Amino acid sequence: MNDDRKAFFADPGSLDLSEYVVLDYFFESTLEPTEAAAHLCQEQSTAQWKRVGVDEDMRPLHAARVIDLVVERTPDRPCIPFQLESWGTIWACRVKIAYPIRNIGASIPNLMTAACGEGAYFSLGIHAIKLHDIIFPAGYLEQFEGPKFGVAGLRELTGVYDRPLFFGVIKPNIGLAPEPFRDIAYQSWLGGLDIAKDDELIFDTAWSPFEKRTRLLGQARRDAEQKTGKKCCYLANITDEVDRLIELHDIGVKNGANMLMINAMCTGLSAARMVRKHTEVPLVAHFDCVAPISKSPYYGIHSRVITKLQRLAGFDAIIFAGMGARMKNYRSAVLDDVRACGDSLCVAHSDSSGRSAPCPVKSALPVPAGSQWAGSLQPLYEDIGSIDFAIVPGRAVFDHPGGPKAGAISLQQGWDAIKAGISLAEYARGHQELEASIRQNT
Repeated sequence: MNDDRKAFFADPGSLDLSEYVVLDYFFESTLEPTEAAAHLCQEQSTAQWKRVGVDEDMRPLHAARVIDLVVERTPDRPCIPFQLESWGTIWACRVKIAYPIRNIGASIPNLMTAACGEGAYFSLGIHAIKLHDIIFPAGYLEQFEGPKFGVAGLRELTGVYDRPLFFGVIKPNIGLAPEPFRDIAYQSWLGGLDIAKDDELIFDTAWSPFEKRTRLLGQARRDAEQKTGKKCCYLANITDEVDRLIELHDIGVKNGANMLMINAMCTGLSAARMVRKHTEVPLVAHFDCVAPISKSPYYGIHSRVITKLQRLAGFDAIIFAGMGARMKNYRSAVLDDVRACGDSLCVAHSDSSGRSAPCPVKSALPVPAGSQWAGSLQPLYEDIGSIDFAIVPGRAVFDHPGGPKAGAISLQQGWDAIKAGISLAEYARGHQELEASIRQNT
């Protein structure tokens, strides 16, 4: 490696890591690993670092630096063969790169451009690359608002402190006029559902105008609270063009929507952060466009990174792909997303043990999704090891044989079985809502 390339390497002890975000990548390369890693740092930071005929060097202040590089294996063939016409030796590597905060500031678009942009994904010799993690210094995080409510605030809003939260996706999601949409949401609240929500596919449409839908649902929510004595939430989807988000936010909140959802990767995280700065109600992220970015094991961005960025942008609850056949997701990936919602986003760099530093960004509520029902509660509770999560069934509530009220009741009965320490089937005896749900889902 020539002297020019050496400028893109550093011992982490020689850097003030409070001035860097650390990017953790997998990459596969046909170039020798140190050459490939140096090119990666060069392309995502200084590229050309001086002007012709001028005695200067931008690298000491602005270069990305390799602080750890491990060759994991030398496979016989590339993990993405169509990326190469021919190949010789291949190296599969993990690399940690310290990226200067002075290059990007406290800007999510700038951070994503540096970490996931042209420089990283079209670097010389690298045909496969995936961003697995980002670690932030605490001082950097202090410049972001993060969740306004977080887990504790959501519990206060719903009045639920002793179990997971129960979301419910109002179904049918497309085609219902606001009046029947309101009626079935109302029934679910009477059954004890905490949060009745718009599906991610229902917007401000001619057949369900946002103003009318939120006005009817807002009133129904308040009526349900008076009738049940329980706090109820209506989660309205404001996803639209960026220049409509604040307008839709204001209409929804005025009409009684006390939570709002944004399909975050569709509108962009900066748009979501804009709404976070404006809002006085909790924000919930839906996971549209996450799978195309994250599903490949060898290319793209790990879902934990997207979850972290959504938390940084200010979402109080984050819906993501859960376990089970429908989501085609690994248990480990789901738990990575759960931890990204609640664990510290930073590391105490002055501590050689690498222990997590106090995180100035509140925890977001994890909401693993995918064809859930009362029987989903036990495995999720065991895997997560905490009640600080939510389930988000649709048909299990709104297509329950006994109707939405019975569907909501079945969720509470499923949790009651866990509290009682008995099987779902045993508890269902004498609880017809749960019994019908078991028949429907097994």
